[in-house]
Amino acid sequence: MSDGTALAGPDGALRCPWALSAPEYVTYHDEEWGRPVHGDDALFERLSLEAFQSGLSWITILRRRPGFRAAFADFKIASVAAFTDEDRERLLADAGIIRNRAKIDATLANARALTEWSPGELDELIWSHAPEPAGRPVPKTLSDVPPVTPESTALSKALKKRGLRFVGPTTAYALMQACGLVDDHLETCVARRGA
Repeated sequence: MSDGTALAGPDGALRCPWALSAPEYVTYHDEEWGRPVHGDDALFERLSLEAFQSGLSWITILRRRPGFRAAFADFKIASVAAFTDEDRERLLADAGIIRNRAKIDATLANARALTEWSPGELDELIWSHAPEPAGRPVPKTLSDVPPVTPESTALSKALKKRGLRFVGPTTAYALMQACGLVDDHLETCVARRGA
């Protein structure tokens, strides 16, 4: 039983405890989570996947990520924005993704809203909410990692104001963690930047 501190993985390296529950998690944790992500399409993918994850475990999304990418045209904003009613019905029948009508509709609506933004504007908006790293304590245990922060609340409000859906403060914080706006790897974790 973990006390929320970093645990040794199969290779002996210390990692955040959540990363050790499945092989896919180890790879995602070590190579992707907390690493800076830039580019409107890449951020649209992460934002969409975090919205689909709402109420589910991340492993469910991670295991279906290839299916999501195939179903949503690799999350190219312009392509998804052009999806038709037939595409929506195809998505609702696609067993390779999460077939949640509200989340599918939000993803399509978000893509359409983002086509009205200037190139790079999503990247700029999201990254403008990154907190100053020096002001953040380094988490020692999982209980030191908040589910929501003032920055994620502000990001959520900014995204909603610009017409995006399924972007509450908790989803916004998960996005910030996944895309490297914050480094919530535990203090002794092998994947912590500068560790």
